[in-house]
Amino acid sequence: MTRIVVAAMLLLAAAGCGSTRTAHRVLGTHVQRCREGLLHALGSRRLAYAGIANHGAIAQHAPGGARVALFGPTNVNGFPTVFGVVGFVAGADCSATWYRVQLPLKPNGATAYVRASALQLAHVTTRIVVRVSARRLTLYDRGRRVLDAEVAVGSAATPTPTGRFYVNQRLVPADRNGPFGPGAIGISAFSSVLTGWTQGGPVAIHGTNEPWSIGLAVSNGCIRLPNATLQRIWPLAVAGTPVIIEL
Repeated sequence: MTRIVVAAMLLLAAAGCGSTRTAHRVLGTHVQRCREGLLHALGSRRLAYAGIANHGAIAQHAPGGARVALFGPTNVNGFPTVFGVVGFVAGADCSATWYRVQLPLKPNGATAYVRASALQLAHVTTRIVVRVSARRLTLYDRGRRVLDAEVAVGSAATPTPTGRFYVNQRLVPADRNGPFGPGAIGISAFSSVLTGWTQGGPVAIHGTNEPWSIGLAVSNGCIRLPNATLQRIWPLAVAGTPVIIEL
C-alpha cells in the first residue's frame, strides 16, 4: 500500500498521448456508426483512452444528472487529474457530448459521466495485466507483450484488489531507495480492508527495498516490482493505461 510523501512530481508523460483532435480522429470508426444520445463503448486490447481535466471536471451519475464528485485540475498529490475513458455519448453530429469515465474513487470500479468539453482526450496504447495467483505482471503495447515480470502481491490479510482500473498518477517518493523504490505508478484501486490509511488506502505498482519479497504474497495490497523492472515499465505506463488485476 502506498503512503508516499511526494518530493517531486512527474508530469503526464507525452508517450502514447495525442491531442484532443488526434484522439477524435482515432474515434473515426465509432463516430461513423454512432447514434445520437446513445452510449458507445470505447477501447480495445490495443487502444485505450485517457481524459485529462486541465481545468477540473464535474463527474455526474448520468449526463446532466446528480453530481458524484468535483475534481480540480490536479489531485491531492499535485498530479494532473486524469480519467480512464470507456465510452462516449454522441451528439447530433456524432461528436462526443459526454464521456463515461472510470473514477479514482471508492468503491472500486466506480464510473460516471463528464462533459466532453471538460476533457482533453488522448489515446493510450499500453495495457497492464496482473495475475495475483501467479504473481506475474505483463505489460502490453498495441496488443503485443513487451514485458513479463514476477511481482509481490498483497497478503491474505491485506489482499490486492481485483478488477479493471487505470493509471491515475505517477509519483516519485522522497527516498528513491526506500520502500517504494524509484517510483510508484498509482492506479484507481483502493484496499478494501485498510480503510484508515492515508487517502483511503490507494494501491500502486511500485519498486521496493525488500527484493527478497518478490514472488511472495506479503504486501499491504500494492504490487511490488524489482527496482530495475519498475524503471523499465515507468516510461510505458503512462497516465490512462488500463490495469486489469485478475485472481
